[in-house]
Amino acid sequence: MNLKSFINVFVLALGIFLAGNAVYKGIHEMASKDRFVTVKGLSEREVKADRVTWALTFSIVSNDVSSVWGDLDRKQASVLSFLKKNGIPESEIYVAAPRLEDRQADSWNSNAPFRYQVSATVTVVTSNIDKVLELRARQGELMREGINIGNNDWNVNYEFTGLNDLKPSMIEEATRNARAVAQKFAADAQCDLGSIRRASQGQFSIEALNENTPYIKKIRVVTTVDYFLD
Repeated sequence: MNLKSFINVFVLALGIFLAGNAVYKGIHEMASKDRFVTVKGLSEREVKADRVTWALTFSIVSNDVSSVWGDLDRKQASVLSFLKKNGIPESEIYVAAPRLEDRQADSWNSNAPFRYQVSATVTVVTSNIDKVLELRARQGELMREGINIGNNDWNVNYEFTGLNDLKPSMIEEATRNARAVAQKFAADAQCDLGSIRRASQGQFSIEALNENTPYIKKIRVVTTVDYFLD
């Protein structure tokens, strides 16, 4: 075999080897891509609400429209005095326009014992959660004056507004927890944990810890991660 023929054979053999190696790697990579594990990582925090909206709603009924407005002025003044003297600044108090209803003007309510009803709402929006908790416990003082503002949960709303400050650390924790689960799975399967195939961050949820402490919030996020298994 002359030198030229030898070179041609060598080049051909090298080409076949490289092509075969590429095919092998491709098949191996395709097989590897089918081997992955999906895991979830959880992160939770318990935080105290940092803003509360408290709506103090009351109403007056009468057959004399002028007396309705007189009672409204008196009761509204009592509510405002109660709030201000107990530490709620005027800048955190909002007084809505009263709403007058002529109940006998409605056919379905024409037999109502009192013709006129006026409803009014005084709303407190504050970051002083402890103060609102204190005053809600003392609102019997207003009831003794004939001002029934109720003590239902529907008229108070506790919020947590600092979620953006917690997001980075919670996502990091959830991802770390997901990886720990994946590593345990890989070890049990006698595999090596590879790189991330895909990751998705779940929605953050904020809800009351329980019905007795609506001002304590539980924040929760779940991260879902796919890891390759080598």
